[in-house]
Amino acid sequence: MIIERITSRGLAHNSYFIGSENTAAVIDPRRDCEVYLDLAQREEVRITHIFETHRNEDYVVGSQELSSLTGAEIFHGTGMRWGYGTTIQDGAVFRLGKLKLTALHTPGHTDESMSYLLADRATSEDPVMVFTGDALFVGDVGRTDLYGPEEAPRLAGALYDSLVHKILPLGDRVIISPAHGAGSVCGGKISVRAESTIGFERAHNPALQLRTKEEFIEYKVNEHHERPHYFSQMERYNRDGPPVLGRLPRPPPLTPLEFLNELERGMVVVDTRTPAAFGGAHIKGSYSIWLEGLPSYAGWVLSYDQPILLVLEGSGNLETAVRYLIRLGYDNLAGYLRGGIVAWYDAGLEVEHMGLSTVHELKQRLETREDLLVLDVRTDNEWKQGHIKGALHIYVGQLQSRLSEIPRDRPLSIVCNIGHRASLAASILLRAGYQNICCDVLGSMRAWSANKFPITQE
Repeated sequence: MIIERITSRGLAHNSYFIGSENTAAVIDPRRDCEVYLDLAQREEVRITHIFETHRNEDYVVGSQELSSLTGAEIFHGTGMRWGYGTTIQDGAVFRLGKLKLTALHTPGHTDESMSYLLADRATSEDPVMVFTGDALFVGDVGRTDLYGPEEAPRLAGALYDSLVHKILPLGDRVIISPAHGAGSVCGGKISVRAESTIGFERAHNPALQLRTKEEFIEYKVNEHHERPHYFSQMERYNRDGPPVLGRLPRPPPLTPLEFLNELERGMVVVDTRTPAAFGGAHIKGSYSIWLEGLPSYAGWVLSYDQPILLVLEGSGNLETAVRYLIRLGYDNLAGYLRGGIVAWYDAGLEVEHMGLSTVHELKQRLETREDLLVLDVRTDNEWKQGHIKGALHIYVGQLQSRLSEIPRDRPLSIVCNIGHRASLAASILLRAGYQNICCDVLGSMRAWSANKFPITQE
């Protein structure tokens, strides 16, 4: 039996490669799918089946991409009208060599959600593992708010039934293999542990400690999750089928003058360097999204109809940036700045800069009663755990749509957890023409708390 978990950084997305004898299947493949071809070649098997646990919201599923390269058939659950693949019913059975895979309809996260129960017939018909998609995570369960607040109670009730009547009865020894790990926007409290069993989750998962269906529904309805704007695009792509790339895009290197010409044609610049580097010098109008932040934050601010130009820390980061962006459906990558920001200012082209400060300087300015507004761009949950008194709270992902709430006549100091999201927020404000951004605070709230400076939960 062959089982490999492939984790995609940033999105905290898990896909799975399973096989036996000369056949293999992939569950929830990502779009840059050569990793599965490499595994198939290594194991000398043929990928014949592709299974989806649900219409994913946070990334472009790679099923059609992988199918176009392998001829494998795509299967997904009942409960919605798909534009591709084959819809299967609860209880459908598939055999891959000595492996038996049984489909379990487990709605709740979405109506069409499926789990897949794996048995290794070489040793027993008893189940070994269940691929739970977004129904059951390690330490958490799937969010039920994606259809809006009106549908949340219904979905929460459906998820309770799926967990209690479909997944938990499979047996305490069965290993769970979810579609996401810690850091995913598809759950709020997913554990950093990658492995678990039904028995462990039954005993320790907070959501599974609730005694009644009514308590579970209330618990889920009262959760608060951010919903990135790009989810709508992902839902359309993953319902109808995204464009097939054929290969990973290769944005061309552009000289500073070529880059400037493309910029003047209306393209958008994404600067993937560190916040400190961005603050020191950047191209006017750039978004500051550090490299590892692309999967989580590009979808909040970037448009799908505007070509993207990249500024990188080094050309070695190009492939990583491309992978992160195409997983979110950003395929129109027009090029990257050859030689980076150094080449830009060496060519005598205009740069913009942004002040940086420490938490000590911020505290001193607040104590002198300077007319300074602290803008906190963390999530609601982070804000509730403690914040600087008098700060204005707007989550960074919502900032572009809430600019009217931010005064233009007061100096702004921006904080987040460690400073990365604050840099993105500052770039959004600079693009909107704000002139009073006095500083992005290095270390942000982590440094503030480390110094035991005062916070409030009011």
